[in-house]
Amino acid sequence: MKKIILGLSLLSIVACASTNAANNKMVKSQDPVSQGYWQQHVKYTMDIDMDVKTYQYKGTQKLVYTNNSPDVLDKVFYHLYFNAFQPNSQMDVRSRNIKDPDKRVGDRISKLSPSEIGYIKVGSLKQNGVAVKHETVGTILEVTLNEPIQPGQSVTFDMVFDAQVPKQIRRSGRNNAEGVALSMTQWYPKMAEYDFEGWHTPPYIGREFHGVWGDFDVTLHIDKNYVVGGTGYVQNPQEVGHGYEDKTQPLNLPKGNKLTWKFTAPNVHDFTWGADPEFIHDTYKMDNGIDLHFFYKKTLETEYLENWKKLQSKTAELMEYFSKHIGQYPYKQYSVIQGGDGGMEYAMCTLITGKRKWGSLFGVTAHELAHTWFQFLLATNESKHSWMDEGFTTYISNKAENEILGEGKENPHAGSYRGYNYVVSNNIEEPLTTHADRYNTNTGYGVASYSKGNIFLSQLEYIIGRENVAKTLKKYFDDFAFKHPTPNDIKRTAEKVSGIQLDWYLNEWTQTTHTIDYGIKSVNGKEITLERIGQMPMPIDVEVTYTDGSKESFNIPLRMMRGEKPTKATIITDWTFAHPTYTFTTSKDVKSVEIDPSKLMADVNQANNLYEK
Repeated sequence: MKKIILGLSLLSIVACASTNAANNKMVKSQDPVSQGYWQQHVKYTMDIDMDVKTYQYKGTQKLVYTNNSPDVLDKVFYHLYFNAFQPNSQMDVRSRNIKDPDKRVGDRISKLSPSEIGYIKVGSLKQNGVAVKHETVGTILEVTLNEPIQPGQSVTFDMVFDAQVPKQIRRSGRNNAEGVALSMTQWYPKMAEYDFEGWHTPPYIGREFHGVWGDFDVTLHIDKNYVVGGTGYVQNPQEVGHGYEDKTQPLNLPKGNKLTWKFTAPNVHDFTWGADPEFIHDTYKMDNGIDLHFFYKKTLETEYLENWKKLQSKTAELMEYFSKHIGQYPYKQYSVIQGGDGGMEYAMCTLITGKRKWGSLFGVTAHELAHTWFQFLLATNESKHSWMDEGFTTYISNKAENEILGEGKENPHAGSYRGYNYVVSNNIEEPLTTHADRYNTNTGYGVASYSKGNIFLSQLEYIIGRENVAKTLKKYFDDFAFKHPTPNDIKRTAEKVSGIQLDWYLNEWTQTTHTIDYGIKSVNGKEITLERIGQMPMPIDVEVTYTDGSKESFNIPLRMMRGEKPTKATIITDWTFAHPTYTFTTSKDVKSVEIDPSKLMADVNQANNLYEK
């Protein structure tokens, strides 16, 4: 994303750039893509003492917050996600009022007892050693600063808090349906993101997240029988064991009922962990030096245990596929952890439910691992642009599954096209610009984010060519990894790669609910007339079979593209948006005509795409 900074002195610009480089070394502040770009930086140091009997924990948090923006900040905001798991919270009320509630949530939050709810209670908060005014409002902590944070300035916030892990309902929680003790996601007071659009402080209603890039140093005190896995690298393996230790060296386990786990995680925007006393911990070492960790309950049925063993080498193949087709995975480890209530991506790990048939277990792992690239390394604002997060992940994981499992599907995204047609035909489609929490239905959100977001890329193959889309993803990663890209960034990347103008495509597909419908109006000898019936314009591929049995492919560019994709087809005169019909003449008499034989164009009415004499 680009931001033009006006009204700053040269000295201020240099100061901001220097601070950005110092605090975000993996952001190339001098490359052309990053000119004028800035992002905030955080450094967390946390010490957590967990009571596994009461599911309550006490924590201290030191947060060094660096304001790399050109703005003076007089307030900051933290997310307190666990507060959503309380009767009458916005998550609870929304779930009980939406037309098609998530069955995992339903009315369950409204029935939680005081010992089952989740909460994070901030006991004290200091800014640079001085107590600062703060107020908890639902899932947001509002902090009025003693002194504003100037551009380029770093301040330290010291916090003491108490928390309770809620009964597992959505993503986070204790004792999920498969008996995993702790699924610790969005569990700590988390600084809200501030960017060129301002503060991002939506209440937690159950959708997606947005976080500040930074570094984590986490110390966890927990019952010695619990095996822990998650974000970050264990710093004291010989003091915790549980599969982390160097087998050639003696363990140095402390006396007492608890172990102290020390983790560090560099350049991430979240920290997650899961823990259970019955976890098996397997490590699969890849040839490139990346360690894959797997945590799953030893009490699983034999079928599921075998699937988790089989998963390990296949996860390595997935890691290699995504690194090859998007960009190299930059960390030294990744963990797949049984937990949660489905599948959800986090920094350097995922939590997935474990009682799955093989195809399901592989599929959910493929999807969640792909999220490492689409939202964790290419850290879009999931709440505002969930289609870039879920859709792009669906696109690349579909392709990975198709190749690794040898499925041989000509179009591995066919399911997304069916889902898209469903919401269109049932009149429940909403624009992709809708905030994730504001869709009228969960179905509308799901199809928009996963299916229509996927089609953005698969249909882009139709518009600019498959090779150009592949190059676009790699350049997108090179330019925007460890940043917060926006929809315009993926559009501009595709334009730079292909030389084709795509503003019309981003607008029509993501900002409207215009549909695509092209048809064959008439065929007279050698003359073919096509018509645009839907509101959304597209370039058109046409395959013509002549009466002598020969075939010829034609490509009709859309004029506002100002170019055409690489193709072996015969390129003919472009078609304007304003003209509803288009006529061209072939060299021979026509037997049949088909619009888009690839089926990559999301035409809502396929019935009028084929003519046979």
